[in-house]
Amino acid sequence: MRIAKILGLLVALVGLLAVGGFVFILTSFPDVAPAPDLAVAGTPEQIERGRYLAENVTVCQACHTPRDYTLFAGPIRRDLLGAGGERWDQTMGLPGVLYADNITPAALSEWTDGEILRAFTSGVSRDGTAIFPLMPYHAYGRMSQEDAEAIVAYLRQIAPIDHEVPERSMDPPLNIVVRLMPQQAEPQAIPSTSDELAYGEYMTTIAACSACHAPLADGQPILDMAYAGGHGYPLPGGGEVRAANITPHEGTGIGSWTRDQFIARFKVMVGARDQVPPGAYNTVMPWASYGEMTEQDLGAIFTYLQSLPAIENKVIRFTP
Repeated sequence: MRIAKILGLLVALVGLLAVGGFVFILTSFPDVAPAPDLAVAGTPEQIERGRYLAENVTVCQACHTPRDYTLFAGPIRRDLLGAGGERWDQTMGLPGVLYADNITPAALSEWTDGEILRAFTSGVSRDGTAIFPLMPYHAYGRMSQEDAEAIVAYLRQIAPIDHEVPERSMDPPLNIVVRLMPQQAEPQAIPSTSDELAYGEYMTTIAACSACHAPLADGQPILDMAYAGGHGYPLPGGGEVRAANITPHEGTGIGSWTRDQFIARFKVMVGARDQVPPGAYNTVMPWASYGEMTEQDLGAIFTYLQSLPAIENKVIRFTP
């Protein structure tokens, strides 16, 4: 009888601790600073820098714009630029059903500039909701203040599109744990282009290459396999494509590539509009978007990637 009473008390104590922890998470997280009091200038130069970043480096628009997967590499629908609605779910190894938000002025008109900046650099929405890091805000949070503000300036002036996006649905316990994921942005200065390795690291980071080119566990990249590829992405037309190994491993990565070959691989895709039959090889890699990067920036990224540890990881590119 005494043992049963003790066990009952222990169960009650564990229950109280669980409830207390649950309440603590709900009331204390996300643990990031309030949105900054910010008003971007919106100069032509700032908007153009933001356009270059959002469309060709951070490729915000490759996720927040519907893509046409009847064509190779799914070029974005320019007529729906920023309208959102793309869906990601459990078939992609994610803990729930997520949708890309509408990021046009039609959806952001009531947001302050600081709220927009905090959302993509710290992972907290206007209403305090934690954003799941499918949007790689941990990477974007390391971009310079001026680059982050340039993206805000760009988003303010794209065409408004009225497009309602469904609410996300996160599987437990990730629907609670997601509140722990946002982190305060730590802006970095843009290194001089003369220091190509440091500059290449900056560009690779804000391009969030590691977010796709690493295997996932519970929807999160496995850090010690960063850039080694292997994660699979189901294709709308059928089959699965896998992210390439972009470490400098000679046999399974890009260790045998030259700088010129790396740049050319991107540039050849600019303007490509090849039709892809259902079930044939395609890719989610937004080649056309990245291909518009400058050769200087692509070359710096290559320099940085070549400095990484070479990880042996043979990736089967496509399974029909």
